[in-house]
Amino acid sequence: MTGLFHALRSKARSQGHIATIDAAKAAPPPSPLAPIDLTDSAQVAGVMDISARIGELLLASGTSNNDAKTQIHAVCSAYGLHYVHVDITFNTITIFTHIGTHRRQPVTVFRVVRGLTTDFSKLSEVDRLIRSIQGGATPPEVAEKILDELYAKPATYKQSTSILGWGVMGGTVSVMLGGDAIVGLTSFFVSMLIMAVNYWLDKKNLPYFFQNVVGGMLATLPAAVMYASVAYFGVRISPSQIIASGIIVLLAGLTLVQSLQDGITGAPVTASARFFETLLYTGGIVGGVGLGIQLSATLGMALPALESVAPPNFQSALVRVVFGAIATGGFALACYAEKSSVWLSAITAASGSVFYYYVLSPLGTSGVTAAAVAAVVIGLAGGLLARRFQIPPVITAIAGITPLLPGLSVYRGMYAALHEQMLVGFTNLAVALATACALAAGVVLGEFIARRLRRPPKINAYRAFRAARRYSFQQASRAKRAQARLTGSRRRPKRGASGASGVE
Repeated sequence: MTGLFHALRSKARSQGHIATIDAAKAAPPPSPLAPIDLTDSAQVAGVMDISARIGELLLASGTSNNDAKTQIHAVCSAYGLHYVHVDITFNTITIFTHIGTHRRQPVTVFRVVRGLTTDFSKLSEVDRLIRSIQGGATPPEVAEKILDELYAKPATYKQSTSILGWGVMGGTVSVMLGGDAIVGLTSFFVSMLIMAVNYWLDKKNLPYFFQNVVGGMLATLPAAVMYASVAYFGVRISPSQIIASGIIVLLAGLTLVQSLQDGITGAPVTASARFFETLLYTGGIVGGVGLGIQLSATLGMALPALESVAPPNFQSALVRVVFGAIATGGFALACYAEKSSVWLSAITAASGSVFYYYVLSPLGTSGVTAAAVAAVVIGLAGGLLARRFQIPPVITAIAGITPLLPGLSVYRGMYAALHEQMLVGFTNLAVALATACALAAGVVLGEFIARRLRRPPKINAYRAFRAARRYSFQQASRAKRAQARLTGSRRRPKRGASGASGVE
């Protein structure tokens, strides 16, 4: 097994394609020829501001704390500012350094990330900008201009295209859950309705929690209306599949993967904040679904009772694999990803789904365990594909797990709790939380393995530069004593000259 691992790693390294984050972590030694004046506080602050703006775009697109910090360091180092301290706490970026040798002047840059979203429209372009800076092809003034254009640039697609992507995702997920053509078509329009209303509410600056409450209601009420309407004509459908697809559409935009990745990679404060935010927003979805169930019953369109155990899904494994890949592509499209990222995300999800439905399910593996193992495959496949085609790995990591999100368990738990089945409700909600955590942890582990396989050789910085970045009182004291000895030796007269004058 060890020999196979080393063979795979050597083959992966020989391809010559690595992710930007990998290149940042194995950056070459610092060059003594800095492209800026490191004694000028204005130029140093300007480089730090460029790095902070790049970090803001990375964090806003869902990049983890540790990866964003590493790439900020890489940008500063590329401009000659090798030794800076970068601190990221949830949505704030602080960069600090000292300049000068005798009179050390502190320089600090602080930036706040205004909003954390899954908008991938600018992530790929920022990734290319970091590569260009590291390659020495982009001076600071050009980097500033590119960042100004990125901030002003609209998304890759129109908002209508994004809404269409959410609809594709919702419709295909409902078919994966066992729905027929009517359920799939209804879920398609319900998902588009949810996201269109949420986009409108976001423009009105309504807090995201209440947007999820409204989204939960919109996922429930149309399903109840559709169930009552088709029942009048003698057609039976399962509204739970429509509601579950709407819940998955809402869950897909949350930052659970990033929160667990931050916790695993040593950023507990940011991880705690993101995890609490995710739980809070999930609570908004659950609350909205509960309100929708109660309101539909009040309007005389009560939803059918759910069984204590989920009914069997008679969709074939092939259907679930294909529709899962389409759902992932729809999600990547909804997040304004580039076309290449959309296709790679779909392939990543298909690899995980094949392993889930053709390997784990026939073995009788439990749902939580199967989700964790499939997520490892998704993280590994997505990480290798992202490095091969040089796109940010976070896109395939977030998009790849969307077909496996536990929307049906969330709905079943909420429905059971509202109908005084507390044990069933708590069990389903606990399974939903465990499944979500298993997916996030699995994809982080898969990404870690991919990073180890395609990791470039690490080059250590020069020791002289390491020593020069800090002020040492011992070195200063030794320098003063040496200077005093040198001054004293210059003031003393030479022995030969004094001896000669005494003889005469």
